[in-house]
Amino acid sequence: MFTRKWQAGILALITVFMLTACTSRGGGSSAPAALDEPKTPATADEPGWKADKEPITFDWYLNFSWFPNKWGVDATSQYVTKKTGVNINFIVPAGNENEKLNTMIASGKLPDFITLGWTEDAVKKMIEGKMVLPLNELAEKYDPYFMKVADPAKVSWYQQPDGNIYGYPNASSSPQDYKKYGQNFVSNQTFMVRKDIYEALGKPDMRTPEGFLKALQDAKQKFPEVNGQPLIPLGLHEFTDVGNYSLKEYLQNFLAVPYEKDGQLYDRMTDPEYVGWLKTLRKANEMGLLAKDVFIDKRPQMEEKIAQGRYFAMLYQRSDMGNQQITRYVNDPDSVYIAVDGPANSKLDPPTLAGPGISGWTLTLISKDVKGKERAIEFLTYLISEEGNKDLYMGEEGVTWDMVDGKETFKPEVLDLLNKDRTAFDKKYGASFTFWMLMDTNMNLKWAPPSAEPAKQPEDWTKGKTYGFSQYDNTIPTGTSAEGIANSKINQAWGRTLPKLLLAASDSEFDQLFEKFLKDRDEAGYDKVKAYQEKAFAENQKKIEAFAQ
Repeated sequence: MFTRKWQAGILALITVFMLTACTSRGGGSSAPAALDEPKTPATADEPGWKADKEPITFDWYLNFSWFPNKWGVDATSQYVTKKTGVNINFIVPAGNENEKLNTMIASGKLPDFITLGWTEDAVKKMIEGKMVLPLNELAEKYDPYFMKVADPAKVSWYQQPDGNIYGYPNASSSPQDYKKYGQNFVSNQTFMVRKDIYEALGKPDMRTPEGFLKALQDAKQKFPEVNGQPLIPLGLHEFTDVGNYSLKEYLQNFLAVPYEKDGQLYDRMTDPEYVGWLKTLRKANEMGLLAKDVFIDKRPQMEEKIAQGRYFAMLYQRSDMGNQQITRYVNDPDSVYIAVDGPANSKLDPPTLAGPGISGWTLTLISKDVKGKERAIEFLTYLISEEGNKDLYMGEEGVTWDMVDGKETFKPEVLDLLNKDRTAFDKKYGASFTFWMLMDTNMNLKWAPPSAEPAKQPEDWTKGKTYGFSQYDNTIPTGTSAEGIANSKINQAWGRTLPKLLLAASDSEFDQLFEKFLKDRDEAGYDKVKAYQEKAFAENQKKIEAFAQ
């Protein structure tokens, strides 16, 4: 719970939002959907959900095709429904997420709740199209308790020009959180190698281009097959129409490429160290060390190959391979993937890995078409509260956890399954943020059990290398503005160029392709994007200074 100072801060912010919103709307078709009278008296002293527990089912769209879980199957979601009366019908795209979401937006009608990455263009489209409701107005009308549990820094960060806040983040950490919890913060960004193969090769130093290429080559030569299938020397995140996550910010962070120089945003794409490592990967392909699978596989295929242990090295998020790691660990602890020092700059500086930022991972919004505005904001308030976070992390007392020496502790059999089979754990117990849409990764530190292998080693490796980059969030233009359209064109140009760079026959061909990309970038309107970024960066710094007081 927040101190009175924090509570006063959020009350003041909400008041400002309301005054700003009221003066900016001025009537007409631009006004959002009218709010019904509350069924129960709104009070800031008691959570609204406690006064109304009639059964209701919300449709909740998750813009993540890989999400596998259903609400109501496991013990935790059953407990939450019993406690609040709320049932959830998850809607998950079967294929391309952006196509599905854009189709829904074009139809003019959205499910009750929407959760998507905060960087997605669709966030701005939904807000500008008046397709989602202001959370502050819902809270003021139906559940002022929201003001007690919402983090003022997050509310301030996501305040829109009209004074409203439309989405609430998960996995979000403010600069104040870094002061309080920073020593415990870890990054998802890791360079992983298969432990047994890496050790058999003599634990090679892979920080330099020469050492990196030699290790991949030695792995392919000495271990050409894994259980009768070809070894894949290097794995990356999937290629998309805008590039590859592993080979942009991720690789740049490993190389400690700065975000700014002399108080100005730095063009990380043209950094010599970064371009040099892209050429190293081009050389890897020339040497037969980039399997075609790397260019075409999507996450399900990659997860299957991780579970089979077919990759030697991976520039990959450790959390995205958690289930497969457990499978490998149970079968053979020496065959898991461990984090080691990966690509580095020419000075061999330690990486500057991205830790949690104030923008978080996802945003959750409430549709203007929501079937129950009052129940929706009450449920969202519950989910972001300490009580809701505890319920979704720990589950129900006596079922998944007991109090042991004054601390909430998972039952032995529950913790055992969590550490051995995450998929089975999710289906049976549904705790430990199986349902992560509004998880607070700072709150859960007080309940989380000590990390266990195989997750512990990669997690620990990132400690001391993890940094907060909140001041650079929200600096990328999106939507249908001139700079948003320009940025979209640039991203698509990069998506087309990146595979060609890696498949180039020579460094000179690489240079020609890269120069063409830079020319295309300029023609698409890079000057507009840069101007937007500089302005947004300056505004971010002011926001951070304001709520750091």
